[in-house]
Amino acid sequence: MRPGVSPASTPGRILDTPSRSPDRAEHTVPSRPPAPLPPTLADVAERAGVSRQTVSNAINNPDLLRPETLVRVQDAIQALGYLPNRAARHLRTRASHLIGLRMSPAQEFTANAAMDRFVHALVEASREAGYHVLLFSGGPGKPDTTAADLVRGYDDLLRSTAVDAFIVTDTYLGNPQTRWLSERRAPFVAFGRPWADPDATHPWVDVDGAAGVVLATEHLIGRGHERIAWIGWAESSFIGQDRRSGWERAMAAAGRATDGLALSVTDTVAGGREASAALLDTAHPSAIVCASDTLAVGVLHTLAERGLYPGRDIAVVGFDDSQVAQVVPPGLTSVRQPLEQVALELVRTLEALLAREPYDGRGVLLTPTLAVRGSSG
Repeated sequence: MRPGVSPASTPGRILDTPSRSPDRAEHTVPSRPPAPLPPTLADVAERAGVSRQTVSNAINNPDLLRPETLVRVQDAIQALGYLPNRAARHLRTRASHLIGLRMSPAQEFTANAAMDRFVHALVEASREAGYHVLLFSGGPGKPDTTAADLVRGYDDLLRSTAVDAFIVTDTYLGNPQTRWLSERRAPFVAFGRPWADPDATHPWVDVDGAAGVVLATEHLIGRGHERIAWIGWAESSFIGQDRRSGWERAMAAAGRATDGLALSVTDTVAGGREASAALLDTAHPSAIVCASDTLAVGVLHTLAERGLYPGRDIAVVGFDDSQVAQVVPPGLTSVRQPLEQVALELVRTLEALLAREPYDGRGVLLTPTLAVRGSSG
């Protein structure tokens, strides 16, 4: 009997008590068969006809085994449904098979859910590679957040050796994570170019935002639009300026003027609404390209308020191909980032990094596509 468990609470039987009436019917509670124990390393060894050490090598050091022996052990593992004890492996190898990812606070009044899609893709890509993603807090996101606040989660995980490596996002915000991790020689890969540090040598994967906006602008030019406006972010935003450069490049190549057709605002629906109202009053564009779907949704609000229909009266294109873009009537044309491919490249780069393979210092720059819907005519 387990310590601390009274006889009366023992499952599977009812005990006689002095107050029990002798003429009451006898009732018994049928006992449940014990749950099958999970297969052990010894079970795998017995089924494969090998030693326990051979099974351990098949899991941790498969290169040490002959191919036919490795296949026999792997077949036994699959047949029995054996799952290695990750905690024990971590103690032996100091490898947790966990990838740390800092989650930034949710942004209010935006239509951007690209991070949700990215995290899902990263979890799937990591699982295929034998890793799991450990999410940790990005802090409260208050205006007085300090650099120490932004790296606190990294520091905690590094000190506890809870993860094997990190994936860093928000590199364009001037956050100190990449430099802080590099100084401590912590393995990581960045989703985003080292905009503020051209001499950085850490591996990175990014999406060519300028190329995406070129696609969007050329699409509108192909629809016959002459005056195509741009609503973007402040000049201090590296990624915003990169996307704007695509609009400028495509307009210049087509011989289109850009004077008075660009405004920079905060990345909120209200910002897109105010900027589009100002452009419609002063510049009279026939089409508007936005640095985000959030800004584009603001444009759609302005059009609705003025009785204008997107795609027929004013063409609108966003960036990120969010869920909102896919469902808002008449459908928002938007630049779609290949986030599933980004996740695969990040995990592949991490695997090479952890295997100490040489890194040539070049990042991976992926090209987006354009999801065409009713808002662009």
